[in-house]
Amino acid sequence: MPEISIRGNEMPASPIRKLAPLADAAKQRGTHVFHLNIGQPDLPTPQTAIDAIRNIDRSVLEYSPSAGYRNYREKLTKYYAKFNINLDADDIIITTGGSEAVLFAFMSCLNPGDEIIVPEPAYANYMAFAISAGAKIRTITTTIAEGFSLPKVEKFEELINERTKGILICNPNNPTGYLYSRREMDQIRDLVKKYDLFLFSDEVYREFIYTGSPYISACHLEGIEQNVVLIDSVSKRYSECGIRIGMLITKNKEVKNAVMKFCQARLSPPLIGQIAAEASLDAPETYSRETYDEYVERRKCLIDGLNRIPGVYSPIPMGAFYTVAKLPVDDSDKFCAWCLSDFEYEGQTVFMAPASGFYTTPGLGHNEVRIAYVLKKDDLKRALVVLQKALEAYPGRTE
Repeated sequence: MPEISIRGNEMPASPIRKLAPLADAAKQRGTHVFHLNIGQPDLPTPQTAIDAIRNIDRSVLEYSPSAGYRNYREKLTKYYAKFNINLDADDIIITTGGSEAVLFAFMSCLNPGDEIIVPEPAYANYMAFAISAGAKIRTITTTIAEGFSLPKVEKFEELINERTKGILICNPNNPTGYLYSRREMDQIRDLVKKYDLFLFSDEVYREFIYTGSPYISACHLEGIEQNVVLIDSVSKRYSECGIRIGMLITKNKEVKNAVMKFCQARLSPPLIGQIAAEASLDAPETYSRETYDEYVERRKCLIDGLNRIPGVYSPIPMGAFYTVAKLPVDDSDKFCAWCLSDFEYEGQTVFMAPASGFYTTPGLGHNEVRIAYVLKKDDLKRALVVLQKALEAYPGRTE
């Protein structure tokens, strides 16, 4: 029997989805599962998008252009202008979700064996995309004790060598909810400029910033315009994870030309997804404001509740809709699995993502979990009760 590839063996399982079979089994036993494991918003998709899908008047559902429909890309330039990101339609390439944008960015900019520096904990699929491109991720560790702030520039420079090709950030951050400061963004800019690196910047959570500090995009950084590859998606801001529409944005013509070859090879981004995403740009201002206000309330509910549970600590996330929490457990992978396979309280349990899967360095995150506050407040409050009961009953409790 032939063997699968080295790449297939090295591809990590998703920490977000790997426990799904246990959750399914719990549901089959009649247990209600609170899904805190995945960034799937429960808020409604804009009605303008739903109506656009319902009112599709086409006799053929055709291929779209490989870069996406131009009228949609032109409309997007007005959206980005609201954030002082000044683009032409040709700077934007529509992709099959933000995931494809990351993959195509890596495939276009990195050679096999090249290295990129990524602050950890980090979105787990970055590692999967790097493996797909034959590249290597070098992580720079941030800690819950320091609120996941970036270490000093010297720590970055210790990792830079002749194979280093780029830095990847997620801002606001998934999984921590951390928001990079102006000082940190300037530090990254200076490194990118000094060593002539690519800066891959995943900014899909820009709508969800809970501080008075200004939003600093990689596209705002002066002097590295040709180095920046911005990753974006409609999944989170419009609750449209399933339509699979993302964007790769760059002013670097060579990168654009290379990315377009991969876009042509996969033919086109989703037709119906683009119809819905373009219509979402016409959603009333109240949609974004109400969505934002709801996440502010959920964040307060979750973080206050977590920090009231004995032995639990979570810093206050300043962006996105995730937090990483430290738990009084011996092993969060075991604990998260145990919650689904061996525990229920009044017919309910919780599904969280073990944080170890968001670290590359072995041993890190062993007592941390990522929690997504994508449930309504009543459900979050109940999930917190269930979590506290689980921690009291867990045989591997450490405090």
